[in-house]
Amino acid sequence: MKELRDKIVFLTGAGHGIGRCLALQLAEAGCRLALVDIRQEPLDAVAKEVEARSPKVTTHIADVRDAARMQALAEEVVDAHGGVDIVINNAGVTCWGTFEEISLEDAHWVLDVSVWGVLHGCKFLLPHLRKAKEAHIVNISSVYGFVGIPRQAVYCTAKYAVRGFTESLRSELEGSHIGVTVVHPGGVATRFVTDSRAADDTAKNEFADLMAKHSLAPEKVATKIIRGIEKNKPRVFAGPEPYVVDFIRRIAPNTGQRLLGRWLGSLMP
Repeated sequence: MKELRDKIVFLTGAGHGIGRCLALQLAEAGCRLALVDIRQEPLDAVAKEVEARSPKVTTHIADVRDAARMQALAEEVVDAHGGVDIVINNAGVTCWGTFEEISLEDAHWVLDVSVWGVLHGCKFLLPHLRKAKEAHIVNISSVYGFVGIPRQAVYCTAKYAVRGFTESLRSELEGSHIGVTVVHPGGVATRFVTDSRAADDTAKNEFADLMAKHSLAPEKVATKIIRGIEKNKPRVFAGPEPYVVDFIRRIAPNTGQRLLGRWLGSLMP
């Protein structure tokens, strides 16, 4: 995408973390923003931060799991802004614990938000992206879209799914004016772990503290994502972990999975 100024951006999970940083940096670039989150208070706070920088900002409350709401939201955003140029499906959640420990209800929650939220965003916004002169889709996977680790089986399922879906969608849209990027962050210092569900809150909170001290700042992830949009990159890595994990899985698929699973699992309480 050659020029970001005045592009209309649909951004889910905009109330905090990577989403908030994306909103700030895209506003600085002169984008018009449709900010989406499930909670009003953090969304309003972000909107207030970006109002002085963006030509236009609107806020929209939506649960990305809800297909009917997402379909209506697409029309709502187009009515407010006159179209959509960039869709960033950033909303995602996880549940802490082994597959045996977590409930099926929590497993559905993770998959519904992190996979169906992405599919809904693409399905209902894609017809509007077709009408733009130049458009782009960004879906957030993870380093765990390359490797399965203990106590994150359902989250890994979700992120592998987002990776596969996004790569397929890029192939389907190849040759069109719509670019598609999948993003693989490593550890990011946000509230993501703190806000997750867990079979064991103590272990979850210990890992949240570890992430806060040793992870990449969300501002850096946002910068990488925006560069990926500008350069129409098929995938974006943020942090050292995805580079290491992807390399090891390529040269030693089976042994790499076993060793990485043990290593990453040992880092978790």
